[in-house]
Amino acid sequence: MTTYLRETNRLVEAEPLIRRALAIDEASFGENHPTVARGLNNLALLLQDTNRLADAEPLLRRALVINEASFGEDHPNVARSLNNLARLFQVTNRLTDAEPLRQRALAINEASFGADHPRVATDLNNLALLLQDINRLNEAEPLMRQALIIIIKSLGTGHPNSRTVLKNYSMLLLQLGLTNDEIQASIEKLLEFPSKENIN
Repeated sequence: MTTYLRETNRLVEAEPLIRRALAIDEASFGENHPTVARGLNNLALLLQDTNRLADAEPLLRRALVINEASFGEDHPNVARSLNNLARLFQVTNRLTDAEPLRQRALAINEASFGADHPRVATDLNNLALLLQDINRLNEAEPLMRQALIIIIKSLGTGHPNSRTVLKNYSMLLLQLGLTNDEIQASIEKLLEFPSKENIN
């Protein structure tokens, strides 16, 4: 229900339900249970959606601590918490704080799912966008390129996620000074799926 309310932008209605669910989970499972971490994350996302970023941060930090204690430091749930906190740092322009979180989440998901998994593509895309924001374009390009290869291999060219990464990569190449024709040629060549060794 709360997910539906968030997705339909009925945030005022969703907040008391999320807070109530969190209180029930804390009473039922204890304050350091993974279910509580999920509730903290849901509340933090709602607070971000309503621009209460300072209120969201301690909830995301607490969720990360719970997940690390519950699952170990190299679990995909920890990667999710790291990405959520990194997203908040990026929104609040703390880009240098966000970078190590994005890198750690990427390493966790590569180890957990393999280098060619769509989650890894998402992490590569997010890290590349962060590097792009701090004008480290040459570092961002191979990451975004690899993200595009993975996502298209996994989901196909018509998938919305593939189109998003393709658009991101095109914009990055434009920032790097390529012409539209050069960008088109680069993408056509890329879609031939060269081996990983050839794209770095």
